[in-house]
Amino acid sequence: MATTSTAALWTTTFIPGTPRLAVDTQGAGPLLVFLHGIGGNRSNWHDQFAACAAHCTVVAWDARGYGQSDDYDGPLNPLDFSHDLRRVLDYYGARKAHLVGLSMGGMIAQDFYSLYPERVATLVLCDTSDGLNITMTAAQREEFIRLRIAPLLAGQTPRDMAPGVADTLIGRQSSRAAWQRLVESMAALHTESYIKTVRANTSRTAYPDARQIRVPTLLVFGEDDRLTPPAIGQAMQSKIAGAALVIIPTAGHLSNIEQPAVFNAALLDFVLKHQDLAQ
Repeated sequence: MATTSTAALWTTTFIPGTPRLAVDTQGAGPLLVFLHGIGGNRSNWHDQFAACAAHCTVVAWDARGYGQSDDYDGPLNPLDFSHDLRRVLDYYGARKAHLVGLSMGGMIAQDFYSLYPERVATLVLCDTSDGLNITMTAAQREEFIRLRIAPLLAGQTPRDMAPGVADTLIGRQSSRAAWQRLVESMAALHTESYIKTVRANTSRTAYPDARQIRVPTLLVFGEDDRLTPPAIGQAMQSKIAGAALVIIPTAGHLSNIEQPAVFNAALLDFVLKHQDLAQ
């Protein structure tokens, strides 16, 4: 089932299966899939659609338990996201896709590559890491959980907690409009599914080895990202053969929202160099 957005720019489609997944799509050509972070949804990528849809079939999903995608029973296994992503590629009949993932979405993209390497044309890993527990100290993990789960367990809503979390993620020179978009994104979270996602990701100890990545890879990090600072991108670049690294000036953890023009230029330059790999 598909519906057209009020802006008539993209179409919202519901991919069948359990859980049902909501995606926005626009354009034609090789498949380019955007994967949002732990506090996001598919709308986080709308600033990328117009530029990329001129060259690709652009798809941004709501991961299971997010946005208009269905919730699910039981605890989350982080690899569930990868199996869902395979359904997205199958739905569009894509042998391979370009994957763009931010934060948790970048980790999903790495998981997907480890499970289904033959389905990946390129990777664009943004403001992410190759293992959250590896890059966070125990104290940092506790603070991450405290900011994101404790208010909800105490009866607050996602909207109540969103401003405090947004303050820790947004670049210190970024616009109020970018901050507000992040707040609205977090305000739309499904409380129970979000709690399950935070718990599953922060308790995780096993990750794929970034040194095994053998597809063209672009790393994009915000200069002022305090959660996954550029040093993490530099460390990942040293592990992934041939990886390119772009650091976006003044941007924080949501580099695609905070500096969309710079982000889009770097993304398109990379994807167009490797466009034929997803044919």
